[in-house]
Amino acid sequence: MAGLKTIIALSFVLAIGFLLVILSSALWKNYFPLLVVATYILAPLPNWICARCANPDDFIESGGNAIVDFGRFCTGFLVVMGIALPTLLAHCGIIVYPAMVMSIAGGLLIYGTIISFTMFFQEEQDF
Repeated sequence: MAGLKTIIALSFVLAIGFLLVILSSALWKNYFPLLVVATYILAPLPNWICARCANPDDFIESGGNAIVDFGRFCTGFLVVMGIALPTLLAHCGIIVYPAMVMSIAGGLLIYGTIISFTMFFQEEQDF
């Protein structure tokens, strides 16, 4: 069970991630790196939606895991897009390379915090 120290640590890491992404935009006055925040915020949603559609509360396992695999695929796509988008923008010259590095590092901290939060505060299912 996660306690208060876990919440404080996750909040601190999340704040550092947002700070890096905001600074990558504000220091060079180009706000395209903020798109990374949207991809990392949307990344866990396909897993959550597809897990609910799979209906784990059913006693009869009549269906396959295709919907869960599709959710994982969409989440993986969004995570890779969160890394590839700043790289593409830097390659095209829309943003500078230090902004790309700060945006990727901040985005990975944000997504890692979201995943850690869901792992620490996941309810255990008793059968």
